[in-house]
Amino acid sequence: MRRCLYFVLQAFFLTGCASSNGDVIDRSLDSFRGESACYNRATEPYTAVVDSHLHYRPFDGKAIPFQTMNDYLLRTSVRFVNVYGIGQMLPANSTCSDYSKCPGVPVSPTIRNDFVNAANMVEFKTNKLHLTLSMTFTDLSNPGPTIEIMKLYDKEYPGLFHWMGEVNLIKQAQLHNQHKAATFENIEHWSDFMAELRKRHFPLTIHADIGNDSSPTLYLPLMEKVLALYPDNKIVWAHLGLSQEEIKMKASDHIAILTRLLDKYPNLMMDISWRILDDYYFSKPNNQAKYVAFLNKYSTRILPGSDFVAFRDNTFEVYQSELNATGRINQYLNDEAFRNIALGENYFKLLGLDYQAPQICTH
Repeated sequence: MRRCLYFVLQAFFLTGCASSNGDVIDRSLDSFRGESACYNRATEPYTAVVDSHLHYRPFDGKAIPFQTMNDYLLRTSVRFVNVYGIGQMLPANSTCSDYSKCPGVPVSPTIRNDFVNAANMVEFKTNKLHLTLSMTFTDLSNPGPTIEIMKLYDKEYPGLFHWMGEVNLIKQAQLHNQHKAATFENIEHWSDFMAELRKRHFPLTIHADIGNDSSPTLYLPLMEKVLALYPDNKIVWAHLGLSQEEIKMKASDHIAILTRLLDKYPNLMMDISWRILDDYYFSKPNNQAKYVAFLNKYSTRILPGSDFVAFRDNTFEVYQSELNATGRINQYLNDEAFRNIALGENYFKLLGLDYQAPQICTH
């Protein structure tokens, strides 16, 4: 009771209170404006208040309803979210719902998911979540139409989009579905839309596999080419560059690659979305301390995310499981890193939002 009273007196705009058994403090959006109740890591969740990598739309268009997805979020610690579509969809007349089980069926760039998300944002406004809408249509291997399509988005939904991505530089999982990795020449032709992103201050989230278990750094030169040509763009490298095809890289080798690029390119950020990071890397006994040290050192360069895909059959329990898995590493971060990553300070600064992460309680 006294703990509840403490939080109520310190921040009257919180809508709930943590109990001694670790129940969630139901922090409202307003509790991230200015000074607020400190965050008690002993009683509040280790999961993030930001999900910077959430796909509201699936590959086949049969999605969890928009309002239902938002209700899922409100049952968790998340209050800030990137509304990704999925820019590559199965054909509208396809009976396939899982491209990995349908080799040969194309998964092609399209604007369909982005427009559905935008329409839902307009129709179903919420003052309980901060939603950042992202353009996910871009075909990085065919960048020519990108500027004109951005103009179409501006015409239909002016001022609604503030991010681009997740877009695929190389996603090996879709190579059997007619996906083509962007080439060095393709990357050189990004200059127009990358300049437009800089003008708008839009971050760009890129899926770029480092390599695979047979050839660990096979595709790394592609990402290095992007960073060398566009060092002034706000680029977010999804999943720390890892994928289902690369689950055996040594943690020390992986961290060395990330460290080198972060040191060289100050505008590069990375997200720790997708549970493969926890399943195959973070959770390994010999790896955990190495990744915690890396995240602590580069804590201002990391964004949290679930990589949840809102297929209609995915339940709240599935989302909570993904949020728990992708956020498990947060428990071991120092207070500064926890505030920067899990409590959203990096996200707020990246987007220039009028929010700030609460301070960590001292005992």
